[in-house]
Amino acid sequence: MIELTTFFAADERVQVYRPGVCAEQGRYVLYWMQRAQRGQENHALNVAIALGNALILPVIVVFVIAEYPAANLRHYHFMLEGLAQTARHLARRQTPLVIRRGEPARAIVTVAKELQAAAVISDEGELRTPLRWRQQVSEQLTVPFACVDADVVVPSKFFPKEEWAARTIRPKLQRLLPTYLQPIVDLETQHPLSSPPCDPGNVENPLNYLDDLQIDRSVSPSPIYHGGQDEGKRLLHRFMTERLTTYNVQRNLPEVAGTSELSAYLHFGQLSIQQMAWEIEQHVPEDTGSAQIDITGGRAAYLEELIVRRELAINFVRRNPNYDTLAGCPTWGQATLRKHQDDPRPWLYTRDELEQGRTHDELWNACQHEMLITGRMHGYIRMYWAKKILEWSASPDEAFKHAVYLNDKYELDGRDANGYTGIAWAIGGKHDRPWPPERPIFGTIRYMALSGMQRKMDTRLYIYQVNKLM
Repeated sequence: MIELTTFFAADERVQVYRPGVCAEQGRYVLYWMQRAQRGQENHALNVAIALGNALILPVIVVFVIAEYPAANLRHYHFMLEGLAQTARHLARRQTPLVIRRGEPARAIVTVAKELQAAAVISDEGELRTPLRWRQQVSEQLTVPFACVDADVVVPSKFFPKEEWAARTIRPKLQRLLPTYLQPIVDLETQHPLSSPPCDPGNVENPLNYLDDLQIDRSVSPSPIYHGGQDEGKRLLHRFMTERLTTYNVQRNLPEVAGTSELSAYLHFGQLSIQQMAWEIEQHVPEDTGSAQIDITGGRAAYLEELIVRRELAINFVRRNPNYDTLAGCPTWGQATLRKHQDDPRPWLYTRDELEQGRTHDELWNACQHEMLITGRMHGYIRMYWAKKILEWSASPDEAFKHAVYLNDKYELDGRDANGYTGIAWAIGGKHDRPWPPERPIFGTIRYMALSGMQRKMDTRLYIYQVNKLM
């Protein structure tokens, strides 16, 4: 007999939601895949395989296609493209995939009963909807249930309180990185399963599920970005070999192809953040026969964003229930915005005008159109985009709502801790400090002006590039 809490006592990534002894009559270990949507380099899957090996049981992976709030055709198309690759990777590991449609908690509990699962393992998620699903599963299951923090480098349990800023979480992360920034070694199941003992669903072509989903179909799939771990790996290799060296000097130039363009693959868990950070940390440029290439600055700048900034954002969303409203911002930020909320606005736009990119600011319109068309907006220009929404909205609360709506609807990486944190930083001063002197509308919230953008980037080139997409 194996008691789940005891079995995983040494693994800091595992949180046992429902403790207990694994069912003696169980026939399978069930891995409920939700956030970590990949068949390789997946710590949650490895945990399920380790438990299955100990119990002398095979592992079955279940993915539930739910109608997620604010997700639309663009998001589902990208996700299901990736799921097709995941099914093939899982088949090679002889841990077959089963796809179900419907409400996740009900579907997982039903499959666990039908297959006589000995225990259920899942991956962890910090947003309120996935957290609610996990809580519902833990309440309804009759077998042990645990979740694995598989999409951070350092387990979130080491940061039990909300961190104030990057400067407070950075030293804590740096102390723990030598332990947790390690390559992921995929386990082999000792009890392989060539096919599941039930209807697997349409694992060969998950895109067929699009026909029956009751979702917003007004947002087309991205013509540029396609889902899947293989595609994410290709883009990662391109970034390391072509862009990492100059990342520290080109990352804030939206007109230059200098970023990784991997946020959507991390959002859907199609890439492992731990493995990705490890490969970047270990990357050595190929010998070109010329002077040695120094990637120190680019690597340090990227890992700062990939680990420190991303895990700060996850901490914010996990520890602050108001992460997607102005109420989640610091007291000083809310106070300065309230003080200036009745200031005259030289420009006021409705949400529809913003959505269609019909403002007086040609640069801002290009930002919005890039997002409308491709599902992505460069991180630096996304800050300008959000701050102008504050400047052109009737109130700070309205601005926050507009920014969240547009971000979640059009960005492939919408509904994500990074997105909510970025909006909270731009509009409400989250993880920032007051920037005197006080300005109309902004108060002491950090200000960004068109003139400043024109000095730092080639705005005309960027606008031209976006216009070519239209």
